[in-house]
Amino acid sequence: MPPDARPDAQAGGSGRRRLRGGVVALALGATFFAVGAVGLTGRDTAPAGGSATAAVRPGSPEAMRERLRRLPEDAPGWAALGMAYVQQARTTADPATYDKAETALRTSLKVQPRDNYAAQTGMGALAAARHDFAAALDWGRRAVATNPAGSGAYGVLADAHTQLGQYEASYQDVQRMTDLRPDTSSLARASYTWELRGDIPRARALMERALNDAPTPGDQAFTRAHLATLATESGDARTGLREAEYGLRAAPGDPQLLEARARAHRALGDSGRAVADYTAAVAITPLPQYVLGLGELQQSLGRTAAAEEQYALLRAQERLRVAAKTPADVDAILFEADHGDARRAVGMGRTAVESRPFIAVQDAYAWALHRAGQDARALPYADLALALGTRSALSHYHRAMIERSLGDLAAARRDLETALAIDPHFHPLHAPAARTALRALK
Repeated sequence: MPPDARPDAQAGGSGRRRLRGGVVALALGATFFAVGAVGLTGRDTAPAGGSATAAVRPGSPEAMRERLRRLPEDAPGWAALGMAYVQQARTTADPATYDKAETALRTSLKVQPRDNYAAQTGMGALAAARHDFAAALDWGRRAVATNPAGSGAYGVLADAHTQLGQYEASYQDVQRMTDLRPDTSSLARASYTWELRGDIPRARALMERALNDAPTPGDQAFTRAHLATLATESGDARTGLREAEYGLRAAPGDPQLLEARARAHRALGDSGRAVADYTAAVAITPLPQYVLGLGELQQSLGRTAAAEEQYALLRAQERLRVAAKTPADVDAILFEADHGDARRAVGMGRTAVESRPFIAVQDAYAWALHRAGQDARALPYADLALALGTRSALSHYHRAMIERSLGDLAAARRDLETALAIDPHFHPLHAPAARTALRALK
């Protein structure tokens, strides 16, 4: 069973992270995994002291580098710098920063080859951020062997096991993590284990505890964004809007909160504010999920040229991904299936699901197969995407369209009804299509 984080006995009502119910949001797994690990091994172990000019913020990678120029044998300092770069890459969408992270972390391991828990945990977080979850699992195990009492390594293990489809193992990792340290990072992971199983009230309660114990504005923004999305993707957009606005008061301009507010505005019918928030998020950090969200919203509004601007950016990002030989993420597969070459999307999905059999990847692969006319092959993957009980309106819609194509109209009707009951505004293009399809089946 998923961990319960032992809320009464373990944390006494306080604590110290996402993946959201919708599949596009589930694609953000690497962001959560990397950020969660940073909260444990980066900020917590960042070296103190050192000089800083007005242009160098204390605790920033620049300040850390300045200190390390004076103390080049500081292994924990190099590990902290590496984790700061992992965090920076996730918030700036600059994958080249991962190379800096690896250089710093390997420098730490060179300075201290044995018992270097911080660098081992950092390498695990870096591998997860790069979507190399087998390597993340290996580094997590090394870190646990070095320090069995360190909670951060169990977070790396949980993240890797989740993305590798080894859910029971991930639940055990999270329970061990919360036993060792019931803080924001472990409680938010515990929240996600219940979200995976479709228990949204319990997921929300644990995320609220994670928020209550969040030690930094960044952690508070992170948990607010996930509370907002949990609400919106459960059909409660007003609560989603309120949570996002609470977060933005404390962290103005935070892109994940802007995206969460955009989704709530869209669900409430305020397309103007939704476009504005998406545009602001893309301007700050052009992550694929923000770009795709804005493009599909613009398309739903009939603004073809504006949508195509975003799709052109996604295609440019895809070319960079291919050149770098990095794995395709869920957003890239879904974008190619819906707005590009479905056969190419099938190839991308096949490669992704072989190395990362996570439910969101299985859903994206199923959808690519459907769009390519291979519905008999698609259905088993669509079933796997919903096998845990995850309340994903988009996944139910995808399976409904596959079932309809295979002639199972009763099953298609059930899945369409479920999708629209979970969130009647789950997607700017597919939610209206779901309503049209359901009317035709009645």
